[in-house]
Amino acid sequence: MLFKKYQSYCDRLHQDMAFLTSNGRLSEQLVDKIILQLNRVYPQILTNKEAEKFRNPKASLHTRLSSLIVHLQKKGDKPCQEFYRALQINAEQLHNNLPSRKILSPSFFIACFSVAAGLAFFMYCCNPESKIVGGARKVLGFSPIIIGRHVANICMLYMEDSPRQQ
Repeated sequence: MLFKKYQSYCDRLHQDMAFLTSNGRLSEQLVDKIILQLNRVYPQILTNKEAEKFRNPKASLHTRLSSLIVHLQKKGDKPCQEFYRALQINAEQLHNNLPSRKILSPSFFIACFSVAAGLAFFMYCCNPESKIVGGARKVLGFSPIIIGRHVANICMLYMEDSPRQQ
């Protein structure tokens, strides 16, 4: 499925886990910053004891980060949301490249459908055999107000040429 109406932060974190825990994505310092931010700003999300556990330099970074993500998912959607906020503050470029952010939204499909419907309408009106004279040309004449400049120029050229064709 390309989009969902609503995807929880826990679901997003589950989807992004492999990306985040892969080698080289997050440095020790960055993970420590995220842990400290969650601990200091939201001690109900990460207590001091939990923060120490996830900052333990004896464990590998992959293990600590995986444990942190699983821990946040168990705590609920709000802690996962705060993890994303901390990630965005400390590593905006990485946050923007997350797999969960690459999912196409419903507005993308609506925009594509609108363009296709507009082109179909335009092609129908350009057909010299069609008997649409009044109403469609009026709509087409007002369309440059709504659509972009490039498409507006094409519509205006059609409006100028159509009286000559009849």
